[in-house]
Amino acid sequence: MGLLSDPNRRQALSKLITRLNTPICFLCYIAGVAWFMGLAFQPFTLRTHISENAMGSTMVEEKFVFGDRAITYAREFAGQKKKSGGMPVDWLVKMMKSIGLEVYKQTFYRTLPFPDETRERYMVKGTNVYGILRAPRAASTESIVLSAPCSEGQSNNQAVGLMLALASYFRGQIYWAKDIIFLLTEHDLIGMEAWLEAYHDVNITGITSSIMQGRAGAIQAAVSLELSSDVITSFDIAVEGLNGQLPNLDLVNLFSAFCQRNGMLCTIQGKLQREDWESLPGYVHNLQTMMLMVLKQGSGRPQGDHGLFLRYHIEAITIRGINSFRQYKFDMSTIGKMLEGMFRKLNNLLERLHQSYFFYLLPSLSHFVSIGYYMPAFGFLVFILVLKALDLWITLTKSEAVTQDGLLEEDDEEDDQEEEEEEEKQLDKNPGLLSLVAPIVICHATGLALYYLPVMCQKTATEHFPVSETEAVVLTAIAIYVAGLALPHNTHRILTGAGTDRGWMTLKLISLLYLAILLGCISLINFSLGFLLAVTIIPAAAVVQPTGPKVLFAALLILVTPAMLLLYCIYLYHEMVEYPIGLLDCWQHFLQAISEGLLDHYLYGSLIFPFIAIFVYPCWLMLWNIIFWK
Repeated sequence: MGLLSDPNRRQALSKLITRLNTPICFLCYIAGVAWFMGLAFQPFTLRTHISENAMGSTMVEEKFVFGDRAITYAREFAGQKKKSGGMPVDWLVKMMKSIGLEVYKQTFYRTLPFPDETRERYMVKGTNVYGILRAPRAASTESIVLSAPCSEGQSNNQAVGLMLALASYFRGQIYWAKDIIFLLTEHDLIGMEAWLEAYHDVNITGITSSIMQGRAGAIQAAVSLELSSDVITSFDIAVEGLNGQLPNLDLVNLFSAFCQRNGMLCTIQGKLQREDWESLPGYVHNLQTMMLMVLKQGSGRPQGDHGLFLRYHIEAITIRGINSFRQYKFDMSTIGKMLEGMFRKLNNLLERLHQSYFFYLLPSLSHFVSIGYYMPAFGFLVFILVLKALDLWITLTKSEAVTQDGLLEEDDEEDDQEEEEEEEKQLDKNPGLLSLVAPIVICHATGLALYYLPVMCQKTATEHFPVSETEAVVLTAIAIYVAGLALPHNTHRILTGAGTDRGWMTLKLISLLYLAILLGCISLINFSLGFLLAVTIIPAAAVVQPTGPKVLFAALLILVTPAMLLLYCIYLYHEMVEYPIGLLDCWQHFLQAISEGLLDHYLYGSLIFPFIAIFVYPCWLMLWNIIFWK
């Protein structure tokens, strides 16, 4: 406290911050990036373990032997699906009732805000079928879900067959303490969202569905199964959910433990764990795995049906069976034993999963990075914004502090006299915060237009231009985004005396603090998105100013705009999955990503598009305004 209360020390500290501001900011950026890169090095991570005592004490004995029955069910389901041209609802109801389940149907209807050209749908009608196995040893207060999406074509038929075989096997057991719901959904995530909203009696996304006729207890955990082959060579686990939410790490560790027990290969992000972690190839492999998770989490898109459960505080994962060219194959009986063991462990839970981590990164399935390890990397980057804002605040208040306190040493007065006179000439006009209202309001109005107009104006666009509704939405969003570059850079001249150095310094001070708050808030929800934005936009935000090479500053700011960040992430993702694409294909994926981002927001409530359009983009426009300040 003495350092801040003593005027002489406070002035010395201000000078130190001003003089060393740029070197400290540069070191903070290098430290933040280096810290993040070091997280993939195995000695800097923690070993995964099961924290929940009810699941980690002993392993259960699996006795599932209905592998052949699962294949038979899958064959019958495939034939019925081909015959009916869609989900065979009546056949599923009949089979589930013959097994001994309480069977219910749920119909739903959803009109999309604009056509989904990727899946060729606009007006979506479907039916979900679910059967409830009541717990014989407890009241229906808690439940577990095993779900499988009914996909088009020959996809996921084996998952449905295995689900029915497991239901038949579980029906004959007496140790269940929780209800088990066997759920089959139609139209992928839309069907799952309709079922979850009806089950919890809420309507978040505007889906019209029938009243839920039967319910089980409060859902404790869920597993979504995707399986399209009679035999598999490995399992891949998906954990990223809506808005970057992640399931409790104990659920991931439980699945990995059962895979190891049954001798099955288990991957994360489609990559097997390497043993040579101390070598450079091993480190690069872990870094790629972690970066793939960052890119998927940062997109905010659910990577499976499990991603929608997380919104309701239900821990869930999606497991996908992979049948590659590896020599060792695993049949339906082995897969069923693994799922049986998982559900028996979940059946032992006395409370919701809570003892392990909810915020983490996974460079491999055996090691993880907790929030306490990766947040310092983000903190170093955001500290740059704080330092630059502090430097601007000191500059803005320096002349007033000198006049009021009169605390300059006699030896320093002659050296600083000329510098003070120049600063006073530049800062003598004080337009106040009122002059900044126009640029700030217009920047945010442009963001609101980017959020509302693409969907609202799609009919008008299709009437005047030869484009489809989807193309109209995407191109309108791009047009508003680009048009925003020309709107705000002269708005500060609406009020007389606004175009001063004090004006742009104040605007930059507000922009830096605003950006720091935005990134800090989103990092607590979706660290990956916050880090990706921070590592790109913070350097440009720190250096932009109306003096100096304007062309260079403008080019730098355009290169770090959120739209360019999306383009970089698409290209980087395809490089990491070893499926490189050209510039034209990258542009097509870019347009598709914009369309899917809007649909995710309107269909499932994704926050990524409104966060970028209403907050990040206006903040970027404020920085753009600073470059053209006159």
